[in-house]
Amino acid sequence: MTNKYVYFIANWKMFGDLKTLNSLDKVIKFSKDNKKKKFKIIYCPPSTLIRPLSKRLKKTKIEVGAQNCHESDKFGPFTGQINSQMLKNVGAKYIILGHSENRLKGDDNKKINLKIKSALKAGLKVIFCIGETLREKRNKKTKQILSKQIQVGLKSVNNNSKIIIAYEPIWSIGSGIIPKPNDLIKSISFIKSKFVKKSPKILYGGSVNPNNIDQIKNINTIDGFLIGGASQDPKKFIDIIKKTIN
Repeated sequence: MTNKYVYFIANWKMFGDLKTLNSLDKVIKFSKDNKKKKFKIIYCPPSTLIRPLSKRLKKTKIEVGAQNCHESDKFGPFTGQINSQMLKNVGAKYIILGHSENRLKGDDNKKINLKIKSALKAGLKVIFCIGETLREKRNKKTKQILSKQIQVGLKSVNNNSKIIIAYEPIWSIGSGIIPKPNDLIKSISFIKSKFVKKSPKILYGGSVNPNNIDQIKNINTIDGFLIGGASQDPKKFIDIIKKTIN
């Protein structure tokens, strides 16, 4: 994977405060020291940290994204909700949509499609998460599930250059278990086959950490990684990047 442009996206989930941002100094220094290497770091913190994080990273190549949004691109009576334009205005350039944790809370494929369209309209790049449950995997429905998620989630979305797909098997997230390389290669190949024109960049996400990155870093069809818990620790995050790009 050393000869290609690799994405490392940090999904902080519900983690962090203003003091936490001090821990990024190590990542910022690492990014500057390795500026000739072909990789991009994107931090997706809680919405409360997008503005201060954007300011802190202003003079770096590290970019900032959001974790979710409301499907409406207009203001409205949606207490506690934030839309894509509001996120764009405070410094987000990317947004994670379709994450399994949000699917569990009611984000079905049709709603995710509306969110993707809204985000693209606002000028955000979309990190579109797809993946199957353990039951679906055991019942050999992985391809069926991925196909439907792509078909409905990206319906009437024509600009793949603004879409990054993150394949995250739901059974892997937080479990410490990652797919076998051959299974991962097959799933990524199937995802790519769903696009008639050029396929979007495809990342892998799900329990990625410094201990298992060696098992998957050399799969050439993977364009990078969406990293959860390990991205909250700057040392672990840097270790993942080092092991991949060196």
